[in-house]
Amino acid sequence: MRFILFTGKGGVGKTTIASSTAISIAKNGLKTLLISTDPAHSLSDALSIKLSPEPEEVSDNLWCMEFDVYYSMKKYWSNMKDLMYSVFKFQGVKNVVADELSVLPGMEEGAAFLWLEKFYEEQFFDVVVIDSAPTGETLTLLSLPQSINSWLTKAFPGQKIALNTLGKVVRKTTGIPLDKGYGELQHIFSKLETIQQLFLDKSITSMRVVCNPEKMVIQEAKRAISYLQLYGYNVDALIVNRIIPSNTKGFLSKYEEQQKVYLKQIFEDFNPLPIFKANHFGEEVFGMKKLEKLADTLYGENNPEEVLLKEDLLEVESIDKGYQIKMKIPHLDGSAISLEKFGDELVININNQRRNYFLPKFAHFLEMDSYEYISPWLYIKLLKN
Repeated sequence: MRFILFTGKGGVGKTTIASSTAISIAKNGLKTLLISTDPAHSLSDALSIKLSPEPEEVSDNLWCMEFDVYYSMKKYWSNMKDLMYSVFKFQGVKNVVADELSVLPGMEEGAAFLWLEKFYEEQFFDVVVIDSAPTGETLTLLSLPQSINSWLTKAFPGQKIALNTLGKVVRKTTGIPLDKGYGELQHIFSKLETIQQLFLDKSITSMRVVCNPEKMVIQEAKRAISYLQLYGYNVDALIVNRIIPSNTKGFLSKYEEQQKVYLKQIFEDFNPLPIFKANHFGEEVFGMKKLEKLADTLYGENNPEEVLLKEDLLEVESIDKGYQIKMKIPHLDGSAISLEKFGDELVININNQRRNYFLPKFAHFLEMDSYEYISPWLYIKLLKN
């Protein structure tokens, strides 16, 4: 079973690209589920089909569902809120505060994770295509298990031993089985950890970043890819969406020329990441027919269900007094290279041409000590002040 997750800056067309990808995979004969986890839903609008919070078959080999947080929280967390409320009340917390605290952090994202764990356990679908939230929310989603584990540790510092004792008292006084409830929390947490490990498995999960040929969008795509790779997730493709076709006349001609400059920059800066292009149709792309048309041209001869890249392009290693960053930048043999660092931005001058890359945010407070290029890797040593 495969997971393919699409992310990127809001408004770049993630839903359109995710839908087209799912349609293309389904046409290849694989049972495909298309799911949206973005709270700002647009999947129903993109497909021009009313969707439910459960998978529904909409065409041959293609199922769709639109994540409904309230439906999902009722399905997975129905007893949890009452349980947590009683815990805090038992500890003497006031009603209003207890009600606020009883909502576990990340409940919405957690419910989405539990759906994916369920699909993986059932193994009915061959591929699950995920139309995810914009970049920042996606990174929050991927770090959810650690966040919940931290919350549980702080909320219950004694953890299971203390809760087993406390739970018997609570059960007698309130009728709520706290000890069993904590076991249920741990069970749910284990499911969240399971799906995170599946997301980290490069043979199972691919992250694909969608962008437009625009300055701010390209910058965010660079940051997104750097962070996803830093955390060990496999980014196997970049999709450049809404490219203005050549020889456009009228007021869009200037915009077309500007896009050509950015496209050149994209193919230089993101190399060797596979890059796929989707032209602007000159109209809104919604409904199955238009999405199928886009699907026919998006990946060319490649099969979108396959892992399109299996290697790490960014590695960070802890060294004495700092870190060594290893970036794969091929085809620089014989080039004159110089580096400058501005905060978390790295500017590489190659034969009088400039390329900028974004480093993890912790690099903002580190100084560049040295760098060396050994094809195809650029090694950068960053040290603490």
